[in-house]
Amino acid sequence: MMNRRKVLALAALAAASIGLSASAFAAEPLKIGFVYVGPVGDAGWTYAHDQARLAMEKELGAQIKTTYVENVPEGADAERVIRKLVAGGNKLIFTTSFGYMNPTEKVAKSTPGVVFLHATGFKTGKNLGTYESRLYEGAYLNGVIAGKMTKSKTLGFIASFPVPEVIRNINAFTLGAQSVNPGVKTKVIWVNSWYDPAKERQAAETLVAQGADVMAQNTDSPATLQVAQEKGVYAFGWDSDMSKFAPKAHLTAATNNWAPYYIETAKAVIAGTWKTGEYRGGMKEGMVKMSALNAVVPAEAAKVFEEKKAALTAGTFAPFTGPIKDQSGAVKYAAGVVVPVKDLLSMNFYVQGVEGSIPK
Repeated sequence: MMNRRKVLALAALAAASIGLSASAFAAEPLKIGFVYVGPVGDAGWTYAHDQARLAMEKELGAQIKTTYVENVPEGADAERVIRKLVAGGNKLIFTTSFGYMNPTEKVAKSTPGVVFLHATGFKTGKNLGTYESRLYEGAYLNGVIAGKMTKSKTLGFIASFPVPEVIRNINAFTLGAQSVNPGVKTKVIWVNSWYDPAKERQAAETLVAQGADVMAQNTDSPATLQVAQEKGVYAFGWDSDMSKFAPKAHLTAATNNWAPYYIETAKAVIAGTWKTGEYRGGMKEGMVKMSALNAVVPAEAAKVFEEKKAALTAGTFAPFTGPIKDQSGAVKYAAGVVVPVKDLLSMNFYVQGVEGSIPK
């Protein structure tokens, strides 16, 4: 028969053991996976996401463990990669391209214990949320500078895929340019890829040959900027600052700052407070930022740019505010009308001044 001292000692040992197990469990890091459509590289969309992943690691330290898979095609292969991340124990997964929407939804439905966040999509579920930046605000500001810098009144745009996100950016760029130079027109070339330096280069060369002296893009490589510098015209970085690739041609860049969102999302999942929904951040929230203006931008143009940027940051101005006309000249939104979010998310027309047609 045990005496009281032995019982207390064993109880203390058991409590210590339980506490140790609980401590070990609490210390288990949240595993987080990322699916990237292009290479991490050193510029563009995927690079910006990966910089945010690294910032999240730095901020949260041992609380998390991240991994990523790059160059994942949109489609069936994406589902395989997402399921592999689930099998690897990842409890929070970010899928970072529009074409991952259906595969993400499919995997989310079959794995309710994992939180999924899909970038730029519109499908949600109990464990599936969406997020995107209002990068069209940056496209509008690029347009303001383009409208001030162009001499030919012809702008060029290298576009990836004809989805609402890209159409919004083309239109915002054009509207920004027209706000300071009503006579400008925008020529668009679709390359059907988010990242293909060779196609991007060819498209940029074609646009310059067609008279474009300022170019923008919704693609991921610095090829457009490099062509601009070679040809003596101007262009903009996209998703990240690309000035080091073409310092003479790079006027500014609309960049994505995903880090705060990723950090707060991971914290919420760790705390068990995460809830599904849609998140959209812009300049007001700090998710969209503009890189430094090139010194070649005239002071008067820089002044207009800074005024518009300040209004966007304050939330007192929206790029898609009427009057807005389509290519035919028909009024789509009357003067003073702010285009509803649902219409932005399904945008399928060019504004007046954009040439050509949207591919089917």
